[in-house]
Amino acid sequence: MVEHQSKPNRLIHEKSPYLLQHAYNPVDWYPWGDEALEKAYNEDKPILLSIGYSTCHWCHVMEEESFMNADIAESMNAHFVCIKLDREERPDLDKIYMTAVTAITGSGGWPLNVFLTPDLNPFFGGTYFPPVPKQGILAWPDILRLIAVAWKEPSQRDKFQSFSQNLQESIANALSWTSKDNVINTDVIDKALDAFSLRFDKNLGGFSPAPKFPSPCIQNFLFAHYFYAKNGVKKEDVALLMGNTTLRAMANGGIYDQLGGGFHRYSTDARWHVPHFEKMLYDNAQLLKNYLDAFLITGDRFFEKIARETADYVLRDMTHLDGGFYSAEDADSLPSEKNIEDTDKKKAEGAFYVWEQKEINDLLGDGPGKIFSFRYGVKPEGNAGFDPFNEFKGKNILFNAHSIEEVAEKFDVSKEDIETSLIQSKLKLLAVRSKRHRPHLDDKVLTSWNGLMISALSRSYQVLGEKRYLEAARNAAIFLRKNLYDDKTGTVFKRWRQGERKIAGMADDYAFLIQGLIDLYEADFDPGWIEWALTLMDEQITLFYDAENGGFFMTREGHDNKIDLRIKEDTDSVIPSAGSVAVSNALRLARFADSKEYPIVVEKTLKSILARIHSQPDSAPELLVALITSLIQPVEVIIAGERNTAETRSMLKTVNSVYYPGKIVMLVDNDTTQNRLVKYLPFIASVKKIDNKTTAYVCTDKTCKPPVTDPEAVKNLLM
Repeated sequence: MVEHQSKPNRLIHEKSPYLLQHAYNPVDWYPWGDEALEKAYNEDKPILLSIGYSTCHWCHVMEEESFMNADIAESMNAHFVCIKLDREERPDLDKIYMTAVTAITGSGGWPLNVFLTPDLNPFFGGTYFPPVPKQGILAWPDILRLIAVAWKEPSQRDKFQSFSQNLQESIANALSWTSKDNVINTDVIDKALDAFSLRFDKNLGGFSPAPKFPSPCIQNFLFAHYFYAKNGVKKEDVALLMGNTTLRAMANGGIYDQLGGGFHRYSTDARWHVPHFEKMLYDNAQLLKNYLDAFLITGDRFFEKIARETADYVLRDMTHLDGGFYSAEDADSLPSEKNIEDTDKKKAEGAFYVWEQKEINDLLGDGPGKIFSFRYGVKPEGNAGFDPFNEFKGKNILFNAHSIEEVAEKFDVSKEDIETSLIQSKLKLLAVRSKRHRPHLDDKVLTSWNGLMISALSRSYQVLGEKRYLEAARNAAIFLRKNLYDDKTGTVFKRWRQGERKIAGMADDYAFLIQGLIDLYEADFDPGWIEWALTLMDEQITLFYDAENGGFFMTREGHDNKIDLRIKEDTDSVIPSAGSVAVSNALRLARFADSKEYPIVVEKTLKSILARIHSQPDSAPELLVALITSLIQPVEVIIAGERNTAETRSMLKTVNSVYYPGKIVMLVDNDTTQNRLVKYLPFIASVKKIDNKTTAYVCTDKTCKPPVTDPEAVKNLLM
């Protein structure tokens, strides 16, 4: 029995798109807070905490199958206090309870459904549960019944309590670690490379079998390792090979939106062909930087093309009118087939992105249609080789099945004509696609993910020279300062939506925003960005740094009075840990500020985390980038010259064309700028033009080589 209720539950008062999706469930959902926790305590009921996010496919499935089912909801309401939580708003709680469920079941994911005692200790959990038994998975109603009955049995409840207490201790040991190790062993760098080499798929790229996830942190490490080895004792090409092969395979696959640009969440198959179609801001921000780095290192225009298309996608589809960046686009959307009535339509995975060959031929015509189909692997029967749920029957997921050269040879047409034909075909298909039902947009603005995108677009401007990328990065920083920062208290907030800012910022909000501000300064050279970055860095150290053991806690002291545990991350996943990025930030900001604290934070955090990961050196690739940066000693390039002259633009273009991890670029273009920088770096007072020409100073550890006025001379000093 499934029925939709017209009366909303408590979630209707929330701003989170994920919570609002569940506001009309018959489940008596509570948001995380005192009201729910007091109810559980007063009524002596276990808590069902259900965690997800608004673009989560299996969250939608479980909602439709179970949370919209009145009979199942009645059971949930009768025996449990039910809480819904947006993992993107509270990643700290998600981390704690994901660790618990992974310890219980051996795996994790979303939706994350975890059962807690009234004092918030987990005792059972899992991810997706079907409404009826399926493929060896217990049915959700059976889970509810078994736990409800056991909770009322004193001996069973005692077992729950005992197990949950032991589990809580294990979680605390795993997530709130200490380390007294005082040695930095640089062997970990090559050991990590060896580990990635063993995991590397030589034929298809990537570092795992199916499913395959983008790995921005791994690419960052591989490129940094290449630079480190190339400029050290030996030249190492394997790191560059693995990085470039993976990026090329991803961009050629269906995980990349071949029409509109941007990357989907992950590939369900090993060939990068059949994606899970949601698009996340954090993936595209980090991958954009990966492709820019690959372009700088290789000069290959293919990587430049993907970088441009990804940046353009974000500006087109993921940007708030006032400047911030949205969080995600859903995988599911309503199909657009004309023979389906609106009342019969049901959202389907990838419906916005897939095509039937007949549809393509009708739109493009015979000749262009055949060229397009050959290029992108389009078949009459559909091309999804991996389709376990039979979602893509007769549908085509576009991927680069054949190179431009192969298409030109096949049709006996010049490469130029083929490229022109494909561009025209893409524009036609995009115009049609734009009229389809769009996927749900998660329009909340997260400080951390916006910091990543500010960084990526600032770098895009530096490398590609497109002013619109700089404008978008600058507008986003202004948006964050206005809407997610309290100048009076110095507080950063995590989330903004529809005029509401909420949740005190966590370590990742500070770290990623600081990184973005440093990169933004190097794009437009407004000292205000560095001044704000330095303020935030000091605040991050005060609020989150573990001065005794090194590393950064995710949350500030007293962030949630219901949870005593302050956790730290020692690994980099699809998003780097705040600690890894904070170390890199401190290394770069030390070039601006004569702070004695930053080197201590860097050294202590490196030591503490490296001691934790010594047996799994590939688990923190972003931290190893920071380690490499510290070993090569970050270089500063100080340029003296008027901002908008051809000479200065040429010098900046040359400096920005060199890949150099941890590099800092400063511009002294007038007395006002010079005076602001001198406040942090006294030696800037002596920086001046030579022979009235734009002049560059290349410095390491505040010791500068003789100034030069020839851009190529600067490049040689950096190579």
